[in-house]
Amino acid sequence: MMGIVASTYIILIVAMMVADMSYTSPGHIFEALKSKEIQYAIKLSLVTCTVTMILSVMVAVPLGYFMSRFEFPFKKVIDAILDIPIVLPPLVIGLSLLILFQTAPGRFIESHVRITYTVYSVVIAQFMVACAFAVRTMYVTFSQINNRQEQVALTLGCNQKQAFFNILLPQAKNGILTAASLAWARALGEFGPILIFSGATRMRTEVLPTTVFLEMTVGNIEAAVAVSLIMIFSGFAVLMIVRLFGDKKVIV
Repeated sequence: MMGIVASTYIILIVAMMVADMSYTSPGHIFEALKSKEIQYAIKLSLVTCTVTMILSVMVAVPLGYFMSRFEFPFKKVIDAILDIPIVLPPLVIGLSLLILFQTAPGRFIESHVRITYTVYSVVIAQFMVACAFAVRTMYVTFSQINNRQEQVALTLGCNQKQAFFNILLPQAKNGILTAASLAWARALGEFGPILIFSGATRMRTEVLPTTVFLEMTVGNIEAAVAVSLIMIFSGFAVLMIVRLFGDKKVIV
């Protein structure tokens, strides 16, 4: 019975992708790729997803290490807070970011650098969700690495920083690759927070998910499906990289 249910789920996923491919054609995909708006959305998606990935890893590595190696008061509370972006509806995250920049600190930042409805807000919206996946991955990665080698290095004269960079970090390289790949893929598919916090302005804050939305609103279903397929193939390629080169123990 369980096998039948599992098989049905897999068949449903494959059926959706086949349906997308049958609804459009290579001609529609090439036509979409020739559009200046979609070309802009692709470029902006690549740039913002890459920036989000880098920022996520920069935060996830030290935070994951700290959470896995140290005990402190309210650790479980902090651990739960870190997962909030994963469980919250994306629209709520976007609305919360929008409200944040209406408060006094947010208005102060806005008075110096425009954030809301700009490319900066796209990166922030992507980062808020993608970083949570990267942090969880690095937390699991460091938790699975025995700290005995670090302790030996410390007794032989290494300081904490040297033990981290020379002993622990090389062992965590597969986990870092997994965290980076998941953050990039998650950022690519982010829509709700971007729609609320950044808007869907063509040639300004339009990324691939908002392109699908905008094309659907004008009834251009073929272009929307074509862009969807571009996202599916991109996400699948990233996930295959994770499966082939990442740490299988920490894939989430």
